[in-house]
Amino acid sequence: MANFIDLKSTDGLVFPAYVAEPAGKPKGAVVVLQEIFGVNSHIRSVADGYAAAGYLAVAPATFHRVQPDVEMGYTEPDMNAGFALKGAVEALPAPGLLQDIQAAINHAAQTSGGKVGIVGFCWGGLLTWRAACTLSGLSAAVPYYGGGMTAGDEPARQPACPVMAHFGNQDHWIPLDTVEAFKKAQPGVEVHVYEANHGFNCDQRGSYNEAAAQLAKQRTLDFFAKHLG
Repeated sequence: MANFIDLKSTDGLVFPAYVAEPAGKPKGAVVVLQEIFGVNSHIRSVADGYAAAGYLAVAPATFHRVQPDVEMGYTEPDMNAGFALKGAVEALPAPGLLQDIQAAINHAAQTSGGKVGIVGFCWGGLLTWRAACTLSGLSAAVPYYGGGMTAGDEPARQPACPVMAHFGNQDHWIPLDTVEAFKKAQPGVEVHVYEANHGFNCDQRGSYNEAAAQLAKQRTLDFFAKHLG
């Protein structure tokens, strides 16, 4: 079963999250963080996939503070609009969006009764990394091609839970030398690099790489089984 529910942040903001429930008792929960295209059909299908694997999946609408009801495709105008929304969210005063992610983690923990992992893609990958380093209640984190997490001050952060990161070696948004530098700065993070481009997990994008997506998903499920069990 899957539907949108309302969550509330510590500052009182009410925002939607897509929740997908497993058939039986959850073996834990996974918070799914969107790309810059909203909680669209792809992100909902990712959440559905984790529910099918036995987890309660919660995908919060991380643009809601600047614009509600964002659901876009992957055209160039969509990308430009998504970058603008991301910039607006990133410009919010602290704690900004992080309190919404914390609310999603809290709901996932309370509703599932188990441990909580987090997975995110592109901008959501960056947010997953930040969540692993700054938020509470997480037992595992898996950023996919987190745009920005290998740059600036991000590699100096210290995660509070186990982290596995997925990157593509043909990603023109995340140069491979910055991935290598990140690996050196974060020897405790399990980093996997694929023969793939940015967005390789999304089957609605031209950069979709089925082999890389399947291998990354299996590694992620194994990682969650280890740390959320």
